[in-house]
Amino acid sequence: MTRTSKRLLASYVLDWIIIIATAAIGAAFWKVTPNHRPFTLTDPTISFPYVENEKVSTTTLFLVSLVAPAIITFAVAIVFVPGSSVAPGTPRSLIWKRKLWEWNTAWMGLGLSLALAFFFTQGMKNLFGKPRPDLLSRCQPDYENQAKYQLGGFPTVLNGMFLVSATICQQKDKGILNDGFSSFPSGHSSYSFAGLLYLSLFLASKFQFTIPYLLPFSYNPNNTSYSAFTTKSFSKNNSPPPSTSPMNPPPFTPLRRQSAAPPLYLLPIPLVPLCTAIYICSTRFSDFRHHGFDILFGALMGIVFAVFTFRLYHLPITRGGGWSWGPRSMERAFGTGVGLGGYVMGDTTALQTKREDEEVGEEWSKRSDRQETSGDSYGNGTAEASSPMHGVAR
Repeated sequence: MTRTSKRLLASYVLDWIIIIATAAIGAAFWKVTPNHRPFTLTDPTISFPYVENEKVSTTTLFLVSLVAPAIITFAVAIVFVPGSSVAPGTPRSLIWKRKLWEWNTAWMGLGLSLALAFFFTQGMKNLFGKPRPDLLSRCQPDYENQAKYQLGGFPTVLNGMFLVSATICQQKDKGILNDGFSSFPSGHSSYSFAGLLYLSLFLASKFQFTIPYLLPFSYNPNNTSYSAFTTKSFSKNNSPPPSTSPMNPPPFTPLRRQSAAPPLYLLPIPLVPLCTAIYICSTRFSDFRHHGFDILFGALMGIVFAVFTFRLYHLPITRGGGWSWGPRSMERAFGTGVGLGGYVMGDTTALQTKREDEEVGEEWSKRSDRQETSGDSYGNGTAEASSPMHGVAR
């Protein structure tokens, strides 16, 4: 391993350390006693019963939102990557490099999404200290001496409505009591969407379940791509014009033929994780663990983290072909400066691509020599048609 490759590897090791450290800080927040917001004993929104057996426990949430997506993304990266775009004869070393890289980016995005959700959710729970809907059941207030714990309110209004402090609670289990002040935001909602929506986006990308889209092209008011058929746009000799780049479709191609809806049997692949996240959120309402706004805000947090981390490591679903972004350039592994652009240098990328092409070419030459030695012959166009240099995915 060269010095430059060690530098690049070290930069990604540091990324993993940051992800793990973020989750560890979130776990530390979990152990901190939250702020105990004053409440009133006549508030019906915190008078729901305390349900001991939750429909989705914390352990189940961990398995569904972290373990299951980790296993699924690993399996997809190892089994389905790099796909059918790799021609026969491509070195297995290149194939496995791509598999391992896709696995790494899949887990980095998933890990960062959940770590951010854990960090911000636990921190906000402690800061706000909002009472849960079942707080009074947890609290077991000392009703006989409630005036002793009064903090404010309006004793002459609504039969003596006043606020009391958490010291009125006679609950012996401090864990149950402190958890009663952790309603905002919903952790189950943020974690489930952070993990499962990320998984939905990952699967939609890898299996190409995308909304049809148009490739960018220059506007032309007389563009025949708006026509219903293509025959009128051919030249006088009725032959189509030369092919053009996929990013610049020929003007005779109708817009309606530039994309198409995917087969619907693929719909459950990204939909199942999303529906699972929605179900987990619903249980927090039916178990009287959170108010509606807490659940919606937690879900929004998870959605933001999932989309952000997915796009941080993966190309857009519609135009990315299911790939993740490649690694940083070795020279910019730990950062870049003002005016230098992104983290990939064109010369370095071209050199890496050239190395991959040379490796594929060497492997193809070895195979050709072995086949010639064994007496195999090739036609004029056979080698070119099946050459791994045509269609190797990078």
